[in-house]
Amino acid sequence: MRRYGRTAFYGVLLGLATAAVAEAVRPRGGTTLLLDWEEVRRTARARLENPNLERGRLATAAMGYRSLASKLEKPLLTFVGGLPRGASMPSFEALDREGWIDLNLAILRRVVDPVLEAGRMPNSLLAEVGRMGVDRYVGYMLAFLGRRVLGQYDPQLLGAEPIGGEGLYLVETNVEEWQRHANLPDEDLRRWLILHEMTHAWQFAAHPWLRPYMEESMKVLIDSVTRKGNTVARFAAFAGVLPAQWRVMRHVQGTMSVIEGYSNLVMNQLGRKLLPGFDRLEQAYRERSSGKSALEVLIWKLTGLDLKLQQYKRGEAFCQAVYDRHGMEVLNRVWGGPESMPRLNELGNPDAWYRRISTVRPSP
Repeated sequence: MRRYGRTAFYGVLLGLATAAVAEAVRPRGGTTLLLDWEEVRRTARARLENPNLERGRLATAAMGYRSLASKLEKPLLTFVGGLPRGASMPSFEALDREGWIDLNLAILRRVVDPVLEAGRMPNSLLAEVGRMGVDRYVGYMLAFLGRRVLGQYDPQLLGAEPIGGEGLYLVETNVEEWQRHANLPDEDLRRWLILHEMTHAWQFAAHPWLRPYMEESMKVLIDSVTRKGNTVARFAAFAGVLPAQWRVMRHVQGTMSVIEGYSNLVMNQLGRKLLPGFDRLEQAYRERSSGKSALEVLIWKLTGLDLKLQQYKRGEAFCQAVYDRHGMEVLNRVWGGPESMPRLNELGNPDAWYRRISTVRPSP
């Protein structure tokens, strides 16, 4: 009898589980997206400490950034190279943490919305639960980064033409907090960060091929995900495991590594010459990078941010090695066009890159 009772109990459980699954996947009419941007924003906003600064403080900070940038532009361009006729640097803006969240939600939407539209699914309880999980994950990650990011350049990739909204930003809340915590010289700290972000702006302004190249790479990846096909092919595309996707991603990773590594090199080379407090800044930056809590280390590893940081460090090591051996003129050949960029395997072998680019003709 006990055996029969156990069997009946398991039968009831199986029936309840089957009913629960059926209810979870039961279509409720219409379709839904797997991400709710407003919920993402609410989630991120709720996890921010000191999300807002007074508008007046932000305006004053922005004026200070622009004044510092105007004095740094000449030594920067003397070091890296000039701008084409008609090109100019965008103005700096000051953000608080909530402003940084809003800026990056807009950037994410330009890239992700086409993928979301292609991945619409029937309304169901399961879809709602899945969306809730994705919303929380994206919101938590934005909040995590929103407490740490110091500066940013937005080149308006995939933005509406004509491009006119690119911008340079410092997150004043985070800069001020780090300055206070590490007892850093305020003006030198901001000049140091401005050098990094202005270098990014120069990279795109001085090399007209770079923006369309990055945009075309992103469009190829988006198209591979949104293209119609059988279920297996579409799942592979969403998972990012198609050979065509890997080829594009390898090129983009190499380019992004150089973009970040080159900016770090410029920030440090000019920083040593121009900033009295440079040694203290460099030491504090090393301490900030290595002084993560156990939870922060876990988040960086789980989200892949740690791998991305390692890639950028390889880019910086590559740029430093080329600069030390051959000087700025040779290093600047990375900006000759897509074929001049180091491949992933060349990031760790600058001599191989140097031998290869000796035969590459720069793009017009």
